[in-house]
Amino acid sequence: MADPKREELQVKTKRAILVSVVSPSNHIDKNQALDELKGLVDTAGVKVVGTLVQNRENPHPATCLGKGKLDELKQMVKHVDAELIIFDNNLSPSQGRNIEEETGTIIVDRSELILDIFATHAKTYEAKLQVELAQLLYFRPRLKRLWTHLERIEGGVGAGRGPGEKQLETDRRLL
Repeated sequence: MADPKREELQVKTKRAILVSVVSPSNHIDKNQALDELKGLVDTAGVKVVGTLVQNRENPHPATCLGKGKLDELKQMVKHVDAELIIFDNNLSPSQGRNIEEETGTIIVDRSELILDIFATHAKTYEAKLQVELAQLLYFRPRLKRLWTHLERIEGGVGAGRGPGEKQLETDRRLL
């Protein structure tokens, strides 16, 4: 169903760059924000290979980062051979998709990281179901980026819909 890189995120043992976008008027200490993210990342078993902080009053609507910081992030990914970029901020589906296209690296935001941690530690059947429901709700608006490798596919006899149905439409119906 999903991109093989994202089948089960399984961030364990991956090399990651941590990114935080901090508003100067928010009076949040950037080190405190990164320390909290590092704690989450440690819980997930990710190896931190770099950090990047963007001081920006309003996140850029397309990428959350300014052009200069995005270029710096691309260079850092190549330099440290990062497999993941983990944002302290929640990203919109389009922001995540745009950053992923620019860097060629899997993008994980704070919510996805937390859901992955819960999925890893859920033991009871009820807890696993609750985490799965939360993941489905989180990934529903992000389905588009998981199926970018497919063009329109042909419908067949008994497919339920006409020719040309997108896999994305099928997934949305299933959810």
